[in-house]
Amino acid sequence: MTIPLQRRLLAEFTGTALLVTAVVGSGIMATTLSPGDVGLQLLENSIATAFALVALILIFGPVSGAHFNPVVSAADWFLGRRAGTGLTARDLAGYTMAQILGAIAGSVLANLMFDLAAVDFAGKDRSAGHLWLGEVVATTGLILLVFALARSGRAAVAPAAVGAYIGAAYWFTSSTSFANPAVTIGRAFTDTFAGIAPASVPGFVVAQLVGLAVGVSLLAALYPDAGSAADQVVVPADEDAATGFRA
Repeated sequence: MTIPLQRRLLAEFTGTALLVTAVVGSGIMATTLSPGDVGLQLLENSIATAFALVALILIFGPVSGAHFNPVVSAADWFLGRRAGTGLTARDLAGYTMAQILGAIAGSVLANLMFDLAAVDFAGKDRSAGHLWLGEVVATTGLILLVFALARSGRAAVAPAAVGAYIGAAYWFTSSTSFANPAVTIGRAFTDTFAGIAPASVPGFVVAQLVGLAVGVSLLAALYPDAGSAADQVVVPADEDAATGFRA
């Protein structure tokens, strides 16, 4: 990638922060507007998250690829090693840190926007085997989606496809599809609709790492040369973005 790492890390930090702001903020708004109706609250939360994710990938994709997710970045590094594509180990470390810090900042921002304490650790317990299984399924599907799109030359539709998948996975997984270690950590900093108790975070992260391993294994069987397209995940970083867009 020709875009300086600092600019890519800024994009990953900001994009992940705004994603978590959308998740947490829409959850707070949903509980305010639809008290007592959890199904409607989840619908409102999932729609806002899906739409925000599409927009954020479109904004930041040309700079960093718009991973916003350590498991996506880890898969990009792992699959691209042999082909000499994708993230380097240094990039991966930077992306992961930027994503985690961005996710925490996003929760703090959402809390402040709704006149809550900047940091209020969540009390919502999400520790159960069926929830962990849901996270494995959600993460596996996400990994398969973004790399299948890249390998088949359809990265241009990734913003809509990823947004649609996450919006749907809110409903077909028992865990409501966190599918993202950084977002999981960030959501521990808000005691609102989208929160997760800090004690529940390790179980979710482990399940997401299992989903990463399953997804990468399936990719190896379905798309043996998926690593050759690692530079196209989630959205190809635009070489022109290094110095400004062409007229």
